[in-house]
Amino acid sequence: MSNLANVHTCGLAEIILFILAILFGTGCSICSKTMMSLVGTNGTFEEDGSPHMESFQKPLFQTFGMFIGMLFGLAMHWMVLAFRIPFPGYDFGDAEEDDAEMGPTETTALKPKSTSSTDQDVPSAQIPTWMYFFLAIPAIFDLAATALCMMGLQYLDVSIYQMLRGSGIIFVALMKQHVLKEHLQTFHWVGVFWNVTSVVIVGATALLASGGEMEGGSTGNVSSSETFLGVCLMMAGAFVQALQFVFEEHVMKMDVPAPPLLLIGMEGFWGTVLSILVMYPLGYWLPGSDHGSYEDPFNTWKMFMNSRNIQVAFVIYFFTIFFYNLLAVLVTFMLSSVWHAILDNFRPITVWGTDLFIFYHISPAFGEMWTQYSYLQIFGMGVLVYGTAVYNAPNAGSVLLEGQWYSFGIDCSKEYEAIRREQEEAGEDAMWEAKQQEFKVRKISSFMESPRVSVHTQALRGLGAQHN
Repeated sequence: MSNLANVHTCGLAEIILFILAILFGTGCSICSKTMMSLVGTNGTFEEDGSPHMESFQKPLFQTFGMFIGMLFGLAMHWMVLAFRIPFPGYDFGDAEEDDAEMGPTETTALKPKSTSSTDQDVPSAQIPTWMYFFLAIPAIFDLAATALCMMGLQYLDVSIYQMLRGSGIIFVALMKQHVLKEHLQTFHWVGVFWNVTSVVIVGATALLASGGEMEGGSTGNVSSSETFLGVCLMMAGAFVQALQFVFEEHVMKMDVPAPPLLLIGMEGFWGTVLSILVMYPLGYWLPGSDHGSYEDPFNTWKMFMNSRNIQVAFVIYFFTIFFYNLLAVLVTFMLSSVWHAILDNFRPITVWGTDLFIFYHISPAFGEMWTQYSYLQIFGMGVLVYGTAVYNAPNAGSVLLEGQWYSFGIDCSKEYEAIRREQEEAGEDAMWEAKQQEFKVRKISSFMESPRVSVHTQALRGLGAQHN
């Protein structure tokens, strides 16, 4: 079948999954921001005997905590195998009776993605040992992208930072077409364009609201060459992040696929190892404002052990970041890597809305107040929803570009029709393959004795019987 069939159906389950990912993504962003504003003690005291207090601005610790949280995916992976829990990426329904008697294993639970009739007799492939090392690659991408973005952030305003991160959807779309060889239609690119436009609007709004100044009023301390360096670092980080998204989609759709929980867990394992062996040593030896280091892990540990608020905030962050990463990978698994990028573009807007609620209804010490530019930010949210609906076509709830005024003269009717035809053909093929499987699992002829024998069959047998 042609690449037109690569349009993923966005049904109720996918919509619920996407909404949950937005909720947990917003939660982990708020927790991350809150932890940065907390103060704590490292166990030392001032001259007057009071505890020495300092700000808990530890970006490397949060990155390390993210990988620790993702490690929980391995425990869930083993639980799914042990208790045969239904979960996306695992298939226990076609296991042979002998395998069922021996108990669930990765051999019986993990199925290749191919569902063609020629592959139905091929036994489930066991995940080879090299796959566990192969899954270190997305962890390297994640760590490198985070490091590049952190380095670029010190030269850029947060609004510019968010705009440049949002542009990563372009890299994802390009690699999806040229690396994964899945052709994106015209309306896909239109949806990507409006997503990028929404990020620019939201970023420009934040820049206008801050008066065009850098965080902390440091505009005068940053030269044009340093700003250019920051932009280059951010674009490099967005590119590496796109590599991660596309790689995750590829590894979950190989002939021997890595299920989402195993992918999350091994990414967390390798990320933890790399954080201990690479990230933290570099952070400790690089000069900075954290007791002479970019980030002092020994001071971080002392503050964590001596501050109850930091411990509580980290526990909440631990669970939100795990579920966000899990749901984001499931979005990639059930939809595509472009949808993962769209998910990330939603986060600035949902975080902003949550900040408004916190500021006006919980505590003005946290959150963000309404400004004269907030209306423009709402407009940016509308553009984002429009672009996502355009990309989602021709599924339910999407916007079809058929020459209407809101499609700005763009007509993709032929593409939609071709996709509908191929989806109908795919549905017919799936029904036929299901019938073939039904015939293959039959082991007794319908003419042989079985618990369900028709009246006519019984009568025929009676005619052939010997009578005394």
